[in-house]
Amino acid sequence: MAEENREKPQGVDLTTLEIDQILGLFIGILAAKAWQYMGYRLAPGREEAEKDLTKASAAIDCVAFLAEKLTPFIPEAEAHKLRAMIADLQINFARSS
Repeated sequence: MAEENREKPQGVDLTTLEIDQILGLFIGILAAKAWQYMGYRLAPGREEAEKDLTKASAAIDCVAFLAEKLTPFIPEAEAHKLRAMIADLQINFARSS
């Protein structure tokens, strides 16, 4: 009976988001994938880290590109954090290589 009272999760129409929200979402997803592809984080449902530096490089490059496009829409403090995150990804990529 308790199962019947639960509402089904509602999907989000991504087309309703503003461009800065979409860019931020994609940056977060790509950064998470970069960490996974460098072998530093486990992908959900996996028991072993996957290391694919070609995919990690592509994800990091995309993060950097999208961050450049996002920067005009965000405060300087957020832009600074974003640049620091990209530098962290790049440094860890270099260590993984």
